[in-house]
Order: sequence, then C-alpha cells, then structure tokens
Amino acid sequence: MIATRMRKTVFKTALRTAALGTKFVLSRPRGSFTLHKDTSRPAVFLAGGIGITPIRSILQHATQERLKHKMYLLYSNRNVDDAAFMEELQSSATQNHNFIFIPTITGQTTLSWPYEKGHINREMLKRYLVGLKGPVYYIAGPSGMVSAMTSLLSSSGVSEDDMKTEEFGDYKLDENTEQLDQPKAERRSDLRP
Repeated sequence: MIATRMRKTVFKTALRTAALGTKFVLSRPRGSFTLHKDTSRPAVFLAGGIGITPIRSILQHATQERLKHKMYLLYSNRNVDDAAFMEELQSSATQNHNFIFIPTITGQTTLSWPYEKGHINREMLKRYLVGLKGPVYYIAGPSGMVSAMTSLLSSSGVSEDDMKTEEFGDYKLDENTEQLDQPKAERRSDLRP
C-alpha cells in the first residue's frame, strides 16, 4: 500500500493518472526512522499531515509485537478531513494501553471536536508528558513542520540525539493540471506488476 495526499503537483498528477498495472520501481526501505530498543524511554511521535505514514507503520509493529514502549502520538492536521487513518489510530489507542493518541486541528473545528486545537507547542506537550527530556522524539511531516518541531524541542533542552526526523519535501505546484477533487487525505492503492 502507498498513502499520499493528492495535491496539484506534477508527481501527484502522474501518479493519479497512471494506468492500473503500471510498474513502479521502488528502492528498499532505508534510514534510521525506527523505534528505539530501550523500552524504559517513551517514544513521542509528532506527525504533520501525511507524515503519519511512517509513524503508522511503527505503531502497527509495536502493537502487533506487544512492545512495552510507552508511546504518544501528537498528530496535527489543518482540518478533520485531511487526517488520514483517524479511525484506525483511535482504535489502536483503545487496544494498546501503552499508546496515547492526541490529534490536533490547526484550522476551524466543530464544537464537537473532542481533541486538541492549534499547533503542537510546548504547552501541549507538557499537558501529556511528565518531562520533555527523556523521551525519544520522532518527527515526520512537511519541511516547515519538522523544522518548527526540532527548534521547539531544542529550545526546550532536548538533545539532538533524542530526535529522529523524516521530512516530506515540498512539491512544486503544477499550474497546468486540473484541480484534483480528492476530499479525503487517505488514498490507498495496491501496486501490482
């Protein structure tokens, strides 16, 4: 499965219009955006938008393997419709007592929105964490969000060694493509050769 937010970019337009059965060449997974081994240290995930995808994989693995890590997910989106995997994450939080799910909306919300509102900030983190030093932080999302979160944590005394990041690059908008009418953030596609 792949997950992407469909935007008006050259790459996304090519992906959207690819014929069923189109072959894609993918590289092997690589990097260090993996869950740390020390179960005495909490994992704090800070996700922005579709940056939830690598974090979702880590959470699924931790739940399936019944890992003992205490895990917090602060998941930020502009609006509820942009939030991919919401139901799945809510369900995971009820099934895994070591997982705390904290979604937040930065745009307009309805009065019935039961979670956080606004950007992830120091005060929001302090409401859920005993201390900001100690956990290992995993930050994934757009470049600006990753930069803001690493600055916030650094200014709070968190060591750079305790932060792992996965930046989702900014795509150049394609002025020549039609507006994509994809209301949901979650897009699934099985890629078969």
